[in-house]
Amino acid sequence: MYILSPKQLIKADKATVLNNNISSLDLMERAATLCFQWLDSRLQGVNIQIHVFCGIGNNGGDGLVIARHLFEKGYNVKCYIVNFSDKRTDEFLTNYDLIKELGKWPTVINSEKDFPDISAEDIIIDAIFGNGLTRKPEGFTKKLIQYINNIKAFTLAIDTPSGLFADKTVTDKNSVLRAEHTLSFQTPKLAFLLPENKEYINTWEVLDIGLDEDYIHSLHPKLHYISKSDIIPLYKPRNKWSHKGTYGHSLLIGGSFGKIGAVTLTTKAALKIGNGLVTAYLPKCGYNILQISIPEAMVEVDDEQVLTYYNFKTTPTVIGIGPGMGTSEKTAIGFDKFIKENKLPLVIDADAINILAQNKSLLDFLPENTILTPHPKELERLIGTWKNDYEKLEIASKFSKDYRVILVIKGANTVVIDGKSMYFNSTGNPALATAGSGDVLTGLITGLIAQGYQPKHAAIFGVYLHGKTADIAIQKTGYETFTASTILEYLPNAILDLFNQEGDLQEKEEKSS
Repeated sequence: MYILSPKQLIKADKATVLNNNISSLDLMERAATLCFQWLDSRLQGVNIQIHVFCGIGNNGGDGLVIARHLFEKGYNVKCYIVNFSDKRTDEFLTNYDLIKELGKWPTVINSEKDFPDISAEDIIIDAIFGNGLTRKPEGFTKKLIQYINNIKAFTLAIDTPSGLFADKTVTDKNSVLRAEHTLSFQTPKLAFLLPENKEYINTWEVLDIGLDEDYIHSLHPKLHYISKSDIIPLYKPRNKWSHKGTYGHSLLIGGSFGKIGAVTLTTKAALKIGNGLVTAYLPKCGYNILQISIPEAMVEVDDEQVLTYYNFKTTPTVIGIGPGMGTSEKTAIGFDKFIKENKLPLVIDADAINILAQNKSLLDFLPENTILTPHPKELERLIGTWKNDYEKLEIASKFSKDYRVILVIKGANTVVIDGKSMYFNSTGNPALATAGSGDVLTGLITGLIAQGYQPKHAAIFGVYLHGKTADIAIQKTGYETFTASTILEYLPNAILDLFNQEGDLQEKEEKSS
């Protein structure tokens, strides 16, 4: 699924009107009706007070359509016009007239004294400002947003919470509505996926309003939101004549005294994702641990307690390096030599990233499409500081392009950056915030590359499956008892879910109910 900017969405709206013999008014009716149906399917006619706040632009027009349908269905509705400007869009004015024809005159809010009484048990629909907002709300409109936030009633935002910019950072936190749920038209907004906006976005979903898909594709958007439908085409089915040599050989390098568990998890993950052969290379102190823990893996050893020589004998397809290996002087010196001599595909994680950050000249020796999987602090050491999440993405994208590497920036919506495009993951939850989770991800991505997946596809696929295990598992484990080993336990479920059409149907029914 694409993530479109406000400008791209405006173009897509116009192209849909032009190419599909539909008016902009009809398009607004379609979109807002979907919002009404979403709410009606959940309320089922219950007698609850609903307050609909409408701006004077097209987002306000959406609100008026929703209010009209609610009135016609017999709901207890109060509709308000937030009169922050003398300008009105034609679509707003048409829908204003339509609601008045029902004998329902919206209350006009011109100042703070016009704010209505609202209970915390009521429902608020926010249709004040839409996706195209370019400046922060001010005056009584800002105070209205603060008033709504302080009530703490359930607030449903239409397209985007009022005051939240779609593709730039918030400059005044007190001018943004905090939505409990947001119904986004056609695509997610970049703002929904960034940690700095967590105060304003709780849950959200996308409503397909029927914008021209061919035109959207012609825009060649650079931002993507990865869902199951994007993942299924990446999957490589197995041939009945294949053998273990068909599915590659991963070499996992890592571990140090007291941190052998990290490389053990990485090795298990590479095996579990389907590698034909897996070798772990680690200090001697971890030999017995790994041989006993993973009988399917081969093991080579280095110095007694830390990696020093990197003198493995095997010839792998791909190398994953970093989990648990530490940053001791001996390890760093050996890593320097290894990076300068290596020509094989790489997945770099954890302490290997930290060593790179300490000696950035090594970045020039990385093979093209090397994958780096930093968590936020490791990313900061690698690319430097940033002012906000938007700047972070810009700096990371430039870094990826300059060094021809792929970044997997771990977080609530892990993003894969290849210098040209960004791919935000849709799966996962807080259960993954546990020790060893990143080590497993490194093994999954390494194992997929070994099997012939392109590095970018391996990163996207690995991240998706990693998150999906948590989405499936928490139904039985909850968040707190989920561990990194649980990821491996539920990995078969995540893979099989790709082909579970019955589950897709059930999910769609749950979303529409």
